[in-house]
Amino acid sequence: MCDVLTHRGPDSQGIWADSAAGLVFGQRRLAVIDTSEAGLQPMQSASGRFVINYNGEIYNYLDVRAELEASGPVPNWRGHSDTETMLEAIDRWGLADTLARIEGQFAIALWDRQARRLYLARDRFGEKPLYYGWAGKALVFGSELKALRTVPGCPGEIDREALASFVRYGFVPHPRSIWRGISKLPPGTWTSFGPDDPPGSAPRIVTYWDAGEAASQAMADPWRGSESDAVEALDALLARTVKSRMIADVPLGAMLSGGVDSSTVVAMMQAHGQAAGPVKTFTLGFDEAGYDEAAAAKAVAAHLGTDHTELYVTAADALAVAPRLPSLYDEPFADASQIPTFLVSGLARSQVTVALSGDAGDEIFGGYNRYFHGAEVWKRAGGVPRSLRAGAAAALQAVSPDGWNRAAGALSAVLPAELSGGRAGEKIHKLAGVLSAADQDAYHQGLLSLWDDPGQVLVDRAQGLSLPGDHPVPAAMTSFAERAMYLDTRYYLPDDILAKVDRAAMGVSLEARAPFLDRDVFAFAWSLPMSMKIGGGRGKQVLRKVLDRYVPRALIDRPKQGFALPIGRWLRGELKDWGEALLAPSRLKDQGLFDPAAARRCWDEHQSGRRNWDTRLWVLLMAQAWLDEQRGAA
Repeated sequence: MCDVLTHRGPDSQGIWADSAAGLVFGQRRLAVIDTSEAGLQPMQSASGRFVINYNGEIYNYLDVRAELEASGPVPNWRGHSDTETMLEAIDRWGLADTLARIEGQFAIALWDRQARRLYLARDRFGEKPLYYGWAGKALVFGSELKALRTVPGCPGEIDREALASFVRYGFVPHPRSIWRGISKLPPGTWTSFGPDDPPGSAPRIVTYWDAGEAASQAMADPWRGSESDAVEALDALLARTVKSRMIADVPLGAMLSGGVDSSTVVAMMQAHGQAAGPVKTFTLGFDEAGYDEAAAAKAVAAHLGTDHTELYVTAADALAVAPRLPSLYDEPFADASQIPTFLVSGLARSQVTVALSGDAGDEIFGGYNRYFHGAEVWKRAGGVPRSLRAGAAAALQAVSPDGWNRAAGALSAVLPAELSGGRAGEKIHKLAGVLSAADQDAYHQGLLSLWDDPGQVLVDRAQGLSLPGDHPVPAAMTSFAERAMYLDTRYYLPDDILAKVDRAAMGVSLEARAPFLDRDVFAFAWSLPMSMKIGGGRGKQVLRKVLDRYVPRALIDRPKQGFALPIGRWLRGELKDWGEALLAPSRLKDQGLFDPAAARRCWDEHQSGRRNWDTRLWVLLMAQAWLDEQRGAA
């Protein structure tokens, strides 16, 4: 199990066993804080009662350490690691009280030798992964599925509903994994197993932090100051959280796309950090019109005075990464930005061990287009009877995407930027596909879906998870934007964005940290009126005004892009043979998951140029590549 996780911790390996209990911990270490032997894991508490094995970082461990020293007998510290601090806090206060105190990213396995009980816990937002399940009578758990799969008897049946969810969203939402019988521990929860628990039994999941509850509490105590006061407060809050994420005993840098979120993080690092010299920043460039953000990132880096490195990549570079994706992600995963995220992580790892990012700024401060453009459409159309909306949708779809593209091109001078590009027709057809949704949550799900109806392409016609699933939207959230931001924080953020970053970064032994993922930042954002987050057809208003203090607006103002890829064109060119082989009808028929006729129709329409099915095809290709990987592993 440790051997297949060497990439997550190349510095050392630790094994600890309680033979009488039949329990073994294994850990691969990426040494970041206290790189000496005093920081090695698995680690036993000074009292000998608890043993901990965890992946992650506790950012406020110095505060916790000070509280421990002030609240009772000073522990006999062996080193200065966050691991030892958390372990001694658990020994004194217990797991629940310690989880309430710590701020960080973590997946924890804790063995209580006295109670003979094993605890598993995951951080609030789901930055670090934690899988668990039964291999026969043996409980298995770990950071990646590949570790569990090394154990004889580990479940090997594909969960068809999980696969359908993947086809819909491009990721498998928690608590399921692609394997029936293996679960993801949800963010903000812990569970436990004792000697009397029957093998194969489902554990009780305890929630210690809930995004909906935290947001509702913040909304119940709204911000009462002015917008300028909010900018001042957010500036100070982000300075604190960024500074706390810069604690490390190894080289540290940042990913920089040149957008609002990453630029804000880098500006804070440069202004408030304690790094010796300029902050190291890293970005990717593409020789593709409309996809290259390297120039913008370079301009921001030059203004802030960072030590900047950029790497230009080609379709050949992407093709070289594609075969590695199934092994990196362990289950089907189809956010195509996984490729540039992996490449920029590798670039950063060549110089640093820890990199900060701007992830989660969109979900927390309202940055995605669907929060404002999508909300505006629903505001106008949601009250219209569904039958009339369905008729309007049919009328929009009566014109081909190419027809809409031609019309948009002719009217580009007067159309908004979102409809003046080359994909206007696809966006209009996407809108038509969700226009007749039953309610605003179903409408949001449609906007988030890659395949609106997974049954179109799945042999068993399964539909998968419909959001909000087991977590109803809190009653206080009535607007479309509020509900969409909450649901994205609950599912899209941990299961897509954070999973993408964790696997890509840890795949090259890089620790990624996201300063926006702080409970105080989250509560502050949800206390603000929506007008301070979304206005004038764009989001992150208050965050933009914080960034204005550090970077000229002219360097930032441009359409949102992120690390995007020209996948659609590449699937007609450099990636065509790879895709053609994976979607061969004989292979699809043999594997028995996807309808060969539906898959080939999608592929042929894309190749002809009649439709741009890049996101749909990427879903099928990632599933097929994953199936090949599993067959090879078997």
